[in-house]
Amino acid sequence: MNDEDILARIQALVEEEHTLRGSGDGDVPDRARLKHVEESLDQCWDLLRQRRAKAESGENPNEAEARPVSEVEGYKQ
Repeated sequence: MNDEDILARIQALVEEEHTLRGSGDGDVPDRARLKHVEESLDQCWDLLRQRRAKAESGENPNEAEARPVSEVEGYKQ
C-alpha cells in the first residue's frame, strides 16, 4: 500500500464516518460501526505518518506496518 492508497482509504473512511453520523437530523449512528471506522482512521493516519517519517530519514517507507488498534488508540496527542 502506498501513500496514495492510504489517502484514498482515509477519504473513504471519512465519507463513511460522515454518513454514519447523519445529517444532524436526529439520526442515531450505528455506534459499533462508527467506532470501527474511527479506529481504522487512526490506524491509517498512523501508517501514513510512519511511511513519511521513514521516507524523510532515508529508510524504505514500505517497511512501515499498520499497528494494532490497541497501540494506536493509546497514543496521547
